[in-house]
Amino acid sequence: MNDDNDPNNFNPRDNYESSKQAVGYIPRKKAYQADYDRVGFKSGLEVHQQLKTKKKLFCNCPAGLYNPKDEYDAEVIRHMRPTLSELGEYDGTALMEFKTRKQIIYRIKNETACTYDIDDTPPFPLNQEALDIALEISLLCKLNIVGEVHIIRKQYLDGSIPTGFQRTAILGIEGEIQLRNKKVKLIQLSIEEDSCREISDVGHVRIYQTDRLGMPLIETVTYPDFTSPDEVREGAEYIRFLNRSTGRVNIGIGSGREDVNVSCRGGSRVEIKGVSHNKWIPELTHNEVFRQWALLKIRDMLEKKVKNKSLWKIKSKPIEPSGLDLTWAPVQEAKNKKFKFVVINLPHFQGILSHFTQPGKMFADELSDRLKVIACIEKPNMLHSEELEPRLSVEQREKIGRMLNSLKGDAQILLWGPEEDIPTAIETIEERCGLAFEGVPRESRKSFLDGTTIFERVLPGPDRMYPDTDSCPIPLDDEYIEAMKNKLPKDVCDRYSQLRKWGIPSDTYYYILRNNLVPILEKIIDDLAIDPRFTGTLFGHVLKHIEGRNSASPEFCYERVYKLLKFLKEKGINRELAKSMLPLIYENPRIDFDSVLSAVGYIKIPEKKILRKISSIQREAVKLGITQEKGAQERWIMGQLREVALGSVSMEALNINVKKHILEEYSREKDHD
Repeated sequence: MNDDNDPNNFNPRDNYESSKQAVGYIPRKKAYQADYDRVGFKSGLEVHQQLKTKKKLFCNCPAGLYNPKDEYDAEVIRHMRPTLSELGEYDGTALMEFKTRKQIIYRIKNETACTYDIDDTPPFPLNQEALDIALEISLLCKLNIVGEVHIIRKQYLDGSIPTGFQRTAILGIEGEIQLRNKKVKLIQLSIEEDSCREISDVGHVRIYQTDRLGMPLIETVTYPDFTSPDEVREGAEYIRFLNRSTGRVNIGIGSGREDVNVSCRGGSRVEIKGVSHNKWIPELTHNEVFRQWALLKIRDMLEKKVKNKSLWKIKSKPIEPSGLDLTWAPVQEAKNKKFKFVVINLPHFQGILSHFTQPGKMFADELSDRLKVIACIEKPNMLHSEELEPRLSVEQREKIGRMLNSLKGDAQILLWGPEEDIPTAIETIEERCGLAFEGVPRESRKSFLDGTTIFERVLPGPDRMYPDTDSCPIPLDDEYIEAMKNKLPKDVCDRYSQLRKWGIPSDTYYYILRNNLVPILEKIIDDLAIDPRFTGTLFGHVLKHIEGRNSASPEFCYERVYKLLKFLKEKGINRELAKSMLPLIYENPRIDFDSVLSAVGYIKIPEKKILRKISSIQREAVKLGITQEKGAQERWIMGQLREVALGSVSMEALNINVKKHILEEYSREKDHD
C-alpha cells in the first residue's frame, strides 16, 4: 500500500491494484471452495414466484395481462411518508426513502387495475385458487403448515406499491430441500401480492406500470446454508424446478425473481435484489463476498489511521466551478443547469477512495451510488482526488486542499447538483464514510449483467411490519391439508433419480426440469413404449436447439411432441423422423402432421431395400479411398443413407447393419489374402 504521509507520491491506480491484491480477490472461474472458506462465504435465498391464477390476490382484476409502457388510461401521483410500527418505531428503510422526496407516478390501464390498488377499497377475500397453489408448494417444501393464515402489512416506501405497503402472509415454516450433496433448510414460505413494474427512475421522479401489481406471488426463504456461489445457484434452480413441477406457476421473464443474501466472516447480511436469471447468481455472490471482504480491510485501515472515530467529521464548502477551470463535459453540463458545487474534505481518507471493492469499482463508487439513490443526483455527480484517470489536475487538487485546510493523508471530493439536494448529498457522504468505520453496512443492492452491484436502499427491519386490520384470519383445516398431500407431484430429487434410471443424458436435465417435462416424458414412455433415452434427447437436445434458433412460439405446447410420436407410431413410421419434423411443427403449431410429412419429403421405403444399398455404397467408398480408419467409412455410408432411410428404419438398426457389413467385407478380404 502507498504511504499516505507522502501525498505527492500517491498513485491511485497503484493503490487500486495493490488493495485488490491485499483483499485477495480472484476471478470466480479461478476460485475454489478453499477461497470461499477463507472469507467465510455464507448465503441464503428469497425466491419469488408468480402463481398462475385467473385473478389477482385481493381483487377481481385479471392476473397476467401486461400492457406496453406507453399504453395507459390514467396517471396517479403520490408522495410516500413513513408510518409508525406497533411499537412506535420508524423503519430505517422507510426513513431513507422519505428522505429522497420522490414523486411517484403510476400509469394505470382500466383492464388491469381497480380502486383496491390505490387503497380506496378494502381488500376482497384472499384468492382461494392462489392459496391452494401456495399450500401445495409449501407441502412440497416439507414445511409445517400454519393452523391459521394471518395477513400482515409490510411497509414499502420506494413507491413500488401505491398503498405504501404490501399484504403478505406466512403459510409454512421450517422445511427443507435436497440438493446433490446436502440438505438446505427453509425458514418459511409466504404468499403476497406482487409490486408494480418500474418504467423509469430519474431524479426525483419514478414511474411505475400497475399491470403486475397485486398478482399472487410466493416467497420461499432459505437459511444461509449455502457455502459457495455455485451452490446458491443450485438451490435457486431446485426451488424453481419444484415450483414449476406443479404446473401452476407463471413462467417467462419477470415471473420468477431471487433476492440473494450474502455475507462474509465479520460482515453483514447484504441483499442482492431482483435477480431475474439464476445463471447470474454465481458471479454476483462471488463479487459481493469479496466486496464485503474489501470493506473490512478498509475498516481495519481506518482504525489504524483514526484513533478516535467519534471525533471524525467531514468539512464542506461551496465553490464556484469557474475557479477550477474544469472542462469535463458533465461538469460543463452541471454549470449550464446552474447546479451548486461543493468541495468536501475527508480526513485520513487518502487511499480509501481508490481502494478496490468490486471489479472495476472502488470505494468512491459507494459514495456516488448513494448520491444517486438518496440525494437523487444523477451520475456522474462527483469528482475526487483519487480518480484512476484524474480529471482534477494536481494544481486543482492542491487548490481544493488549501480551501479546506486539508492535511496530509486527507482526501477531497467535488460534488454538484440542484441546490435543494446538496444538504442531503453532504449528509449522505458523511453517513457512508462513517459507516466505513463499522465495516459492512446492511443494505439492499441492485444487480448488473457484469456481476457487480450498486446500492439500492438500507436493509429493512421488523419495524416495517404490522397486522392488516382489513383482513380476517383464515383457518386451515387438517382434512383440507391432508387431502392436498395425497395429490402432490413427485419431489424434484425423485425426478432427478428417475431421469438417471431412464439413462437420459445429464446435460438434458436442466431443460427438462425447467420446463416441467417429466410428466410428458412418462406419458410418452409408458403409453407409446418409446425408448426413454431417445425421448429425453428429443426434448433436451433437439427441441432445445430448435427453441434456441427460433423466436418463442406462444401457440406451441409440449403435448404436440406426444401427439407427433403417437402419429408416427400409428403410421408405422420410425420415430427418428420426428427430429426432422419438429422444426416445422414448432414454427407452425397448428399444421397437420401429414402436411409436415410431405414438407420433409418423406417416402416410405421397405427396410430390406435400404439395407441392400449398403453393399454398393460401401464399394463406392472404397473407390474413393475412404477407409475404416477411425470409423470414417462407417460415417460416410451412414451419411449417404440417412436421408433416404429416415423414417423407414431406425438409425440405430441401420448403423448396426453398416458396421456388420464392413466387418464382413474386412473378414472376406483377410481370408482372400
